[in-house]
Amino acid sequence: MKVELIYEKTCPNVDAARDQLHRAFEAVGRRAEWNEWEVSEPGCPDYARIYGSPTILIDEVDVSGARLNDSKNNCRIYSTAGGGLSVVPPLERTISALRKEPDMNPVNRKSWTFNTATLPAIGVALLPKLSCPACWPAYAGLLSSLGIGFVDYTPYLMPFTLLFLAISLATMAYKAPNRRGYQPLLLGIAASAVLLIGKFQYDSDAAMYVGLAILVGASLWNTWPRNRTESTATCPACESQ
Repeated sequence: MKVELIYEKTCPNVDAARDQLHRAFEAVGRRAEWNEWEVSEPGCPDYARIYGSPTILIDEVDVSGARLNDSKNNCRIYSTAGGGLSVVPPLERTISALRKEPDMNPVNRKSWTFNTATLPAIGVALLPKLSCPACWPAYAGLLSSLGIGFVDYTPYLMPFTLLFLAISLATMAYKAPNRRGYQPLLLGIAASAVLLIGKFQYDSDAAMYVGLAILVGASLWNTWPRNRTESTATCPACESQ
């Protein structure tokens, strides 16, 4: 779970927001850890700069539930459940957001979609090359028995394989830093090269299957859930506690 505290350095309510985070983590029985972003620092991500101070994001979602155009002021004022006002995000909302199950993470919800993007490339790669004209009557007879007409798809096999491999690699590259970085993408590129060379250069089934196995492994690695200790850094305020 990605927890972030966004603040402006002159805001007097930052320490109160840190205390609120500690209370929320304590309430859910988890170790207190989060990233902090000061909106004027060069390293602050763009998505964090649009929020006022202090703001708590969990998986890049504002725990207060306020509309984005209501949170642009430097110092924020929050409505509480009892109808009052607070200078820090509501504790009950922060606790509720921290109690989300891991599968509520937007990255994890999309993991199945990312993995299925590899399936077309695998299916096309497994199609045999119809390189022997003498075998075409046998293929035609088999397909006719299934009610399907015979088509020599060999000229289109390599372009379609390249297309679906490119789609698979694109899903690995999309927002890679939010998952496992670019290592799975590099492994996927190597797997695609092995697959293409094995199938179309040397006509080697062994090389093709090795490439497919590595590609599947890279896809699974790309979407494998990250531990909280991997995905977030401990905040400086937590070190002393």
